[in-house]
Amino acid sequence: MRGVTVQPGAAGSLRVEDVPEPDPALGSVLVEALAVGICGTDAEIAEGGYGWASPGRDRLILGHESLGRVIDPGPSGFEVGEHVVGIVRRPDPRPCPNCAVGEWDMCSNGGYTERGIKQVDGFMAERWRIEPEYAVRVDPRLGVLGVLLEPTTVVAKAWEHIAAIGRRTFWDPRTVLVVGAGPIGLLGALGAVQAGAEVHVLDRVDTGPKPALVEQLGASYHTGAIGDLGFRPDIVLECTGVLDLIQQAVACVSPGGIVCLTGVGSPDAAGEPLAALATRAVLGNLVVFGSVNANRRHYYKAAKALAAADRGWLEQLITRRVGLDDARAGLQRAPEDIKVIMEVAQP
Repeated sequence: MRGVTVQPGAAGSLRVEDVPEPDPALGSVLVEALAVGICGTDAEIAEGGYGWASPGRDRLILGHESLGRVIDPGPSGFEVGEHVVGIVRRPDPRPCPNCAVGEWDMCSNGGYTERGIKQVDGFMAERWRIEPEYAVRVDPRLGVLGVLLEPTTVVAKAWEHIAAIGRRTFWDPRTVLVVGAGPIGLLGALGAVQAGAEVHVLDRVDTGPKPALVEQLGASYHTGAIGDLGFRPDIVLECTGVLDLIQQAVACVSPGGIVCLTGVGSPDAAGEPLAALATRAVLGNLVVFGSVNANRRHYYKAAKALAAADRGWLEQLITRRVGLDDARAGLQRAPEDIKVIMEVAQP
């Protein structure tokens, strides 16, 4: 079969090549790939930034945003033809307390593995295998839009943790600011609208599909500086990882507010001393926290969010589609891109 592989740590090593059939050790459920989402993590791995191949191998099959159709369910309870998505992270075989109770997204010892990222092949191949307990059913009526499930889990977890932190005191949040109108930002805005909040989205572009997508949600679209918006949000979902925007968010969030960071920026970025950020957090009773990955509960919540969303709106998030042989082009981000997906087979 065909797959997209890289040599982790080696820039320019991406290849579309013949790869072995998936190892039964990866799971009893055999799946035909329908689509794979392409995100910044895939591009960073392909550029040699990070990534880890399976033990004893030097190449990794890329891809963690999956959608497939069951070919052979084995003794799993799944049925042939069902659409499924694979959960990305696996707990440490010698689990920390969080992994032991199914909260592997909160692994405290770093011994987890991740499909297509860390020590386990991903989903960017014509077929893949999955353990039944890590396969999530997707409504086949979503068609290729089911590939949005994994990125939606990221914001499902973020909103769950925001709600949990908010219960530290009496809290009646009304205004949400989402910084960054990429896939995570737009799906985060969708979740905030579904929760009944007044939602604002800030991005650097004022052309292309993003403003219209935000307006179709019933939210407000902005460009420019956060401090010029004229209001103080109760919640900020920061999806860019840009240090200056994080600083602006902390400076402008309302007292008692929460800033959730989902973007990862450059570790070498220079900016305001951390002491100043800490002072604002203390004096404003603020919470600034990071959120990454998801567990099975968040996949369930994400599936509900997608099922409740307008299909026409979701379709607009997918701005470019490539084939398996066009993987290199798919990893090259274009200015108008929101979500790029690789279509492997027809839903």
